[in-house]
Amino acid sequence: MRIGLVTSAPEHPLLAAAMALLTPHHDVCVLDPAHAGTTGLEGPPADVYLLKARTPRALALARYLEERGAPVLNTASATELCQDRTAMAAVARGAGLPFARTRSVASLGRLLAEGGPGQPVVIKSRHSRRGDLVALVADRAALCALEPEWRDEPVVVQPFTPNNGWDHKVWVIDGQVFAALRRSELAAEPPGTTPLAGEELPPGWAALALRVGDVFALDVYGVDIIDAGGGAPRIVDINAFPGVRGQAGAPEALAALALRTATEAIEAVRERRRAAVPVRPGAWTGPMPGASPTMPE
Repeated sequence: MRIGLVTSAPEHPLLAAAMALLTPHHDVCVLDPAHAGTTGLEGPPADVYLLKARTPRALALARYLEERGAPVLNTASATELCQDRTAMAAVARGAGLPFARTRSVASLGRLLAEGGPGQPVVIKSRHSRRGDLVALVADRAALCALEPEWRDEPVVVQPFTPNNGWDHKVWVIDGQVFAALRRSELAAEPPGTTPLAGEELPPGWAALALRVGDVFALDVYGVDIIDAGGGAPRIVDINAFPGVRGQAGAPEALAALALRTATEAIEAVRERRRAAVPVRPGAWTGPMPGASPTMPE
C-alpha cells in the first residue's frame, strides 16, 4: 500500500515511529504543503493520507486529495473546524459537551475599548496556530500589556476556572485513549509532563474524549481537560492530529489506523467497480448448475 504524509516535519517522533513500522512492507511518500501544489499530483493518489499539517496550504492540498477520492485523516473540514475556536466552542456546546463558555471579540483592541475583563479570563487567538495568543488576564493592566503585539488579533474570551495548574492531555488514535498530566501554559511553574494510564483518568473522562471524536468526526485528536471541581471535566481545547509524544503504543495505533483506512478504501473501490459491471442480456443470473437449492427455514 501507499501511505502519504501531508507534513513539513516527517521527522516528528510520532510520524517517524509509525512510518518505521510501515516502510518494510509499504511505500510512504511525503507531501510538504509549504512547497507542494497540485502540480505533479496528476497520477494515482496514495491509498490514504495523514494530515499532520494544519496551515491553509495544507488544508487546500487535503481538499484536493479528497476531491480525487483519497481518504485523508483527519478530513480537511474536521481539521479546519478545530482551527476556529469560535466554531469549535459552538459545535461542542451544541452537542452537550462540557466546553468552556466562549465569547468572540473582533480584536484585542476592541476588547480594550469595551473596558477589559471584570474578572480573570483566559484570552486566546480565535484561530489556533503555532505561536498563537494564549494568556491568563486578571485585570485591565494585564490586558494592556498584550496590546503592542496583539492589538488587531481576533480573540476568544473564556472565564478562568480555578484549578491546580495541570491540564489533562487526552489523546485518541482510532478509538485508543492515551493520556498525560501537563503543566498548564497559564501556570507560573516550569512546564512538565507526567504520563497517565487510561485507567488513571477520572471516571468518565475517557468516554468523554471518545465522544469528542464522534462529534467532530476526528480519528486522531487531542482534548485538553481541566478539573472544574469535584472531578467535573471542563474541555478547554480540541486539537486535530496533535503530537502525542512519548506515548507507548501510539505509533502502532497510528500505523494500524492508516492500514485499516487504506484497506477499507481499496475494498470500497472494488465494490463500486463490481457494481458497475453490466449484466449481459440473456445471461443466467440464477444458481450455478449443480448448486444445492436454498431450503426455506
